[in-house]
Amino acid sequence: MISKEQFDKEIAGIISNAIREDVGDGDHSSLACIPHTAQGKAKLLVKDKGVIAGVEFAKMVFEYIDSNLQVETIINDGSTVKYGDIVFYVSGSSQSILKAERLVLNAMQRMSAIATKTKQFVDLLEGTGTKILDTRKTTPGIRALEKWAVKIGGGQNHRFALYDMIMLKDNHIDFAGGITKAIDKTKQYLKDNQKDLKIIVEARNLSEIQEILESEGIYRILIDNFNYEDTKKAVAMIGNQCLTESSGGITEKTIRKYAECGVNYISSGALTHSVYNMDLSLKAV
Repeated sequence: MISKEQFDKEIAGIISNAIREDVGDGDHSSLACIPHTAQGKAKLLVKDKGVIAGVEFAKMVFEYIDSNLQVETIINDGSTVKYGDIVFYVSGSSQSILKAERLVLNAMQRMSAIATKTKQFVDLLEGTGTKILDTRKTTPGIRALEKWAVKIGGGQNHRFALYDMIMLKDNHIDFAGGITKAIDKTKQYLKDNQKDLKIIVEARNLSEIQEILESEGIYRILIDNFNYEDTKKAVAMIGNQCLTESSGGITEKTIRKYAECGVNYISSGALTHSVYNMDLSLKAV
């Protein structure tokens, strides 16, 4: 996983790039009709239901736009909200509030949708001991926000990107000439380059599970697109030799059954690629 310093750098980059994209050389709508001395107050209004996420990110945006803006938080990240709830008030320069409005709303609507879906999956797994993971199936440019939202919803983060963990999937294995060759080459690569990265290997069937187990130092085996019975067999074969992860088309209807097969983790791209934004508004008061 990436460090807090790296994560903070990603968030700072998202904010600066989003403001560059949206504001350019100025918010001319506000500049044209609102005096630069005007002071105002606005509220973040919920027009939906679910888990709110992005409150702390919104504070960062307001700070970036204008350090004199004041935020009064009413509801914190990770809380359940309903229609009509007020999450926070922001007060200060009216021009600054309007300049930050769209980025705050876009981010919080997306993050809240992801946190809400993640919480649904977490609740379905309650009592099983299995944890829900996200994937790299994220929106380009805002991965840090989406993975942050997964954590707010009670899930856990998979690798952040290609650089913080080794994950040998079917194409890597096929291009390398097989599982054992891919693993051996990977270990040599890590040694040659003095890198300490965990190794996950994907298995497509039980025979591949067996071959992976013949190599030492594997952190986790990805049990991909297995049915329930074969997943149980795979978990039994693996035992305590390494961690296990199920993936591949797992939905709200099937996630509990896969968890009951005994896997440590279930990963789902749906947490970030199949959500509908929560309806939020920033309204003057």
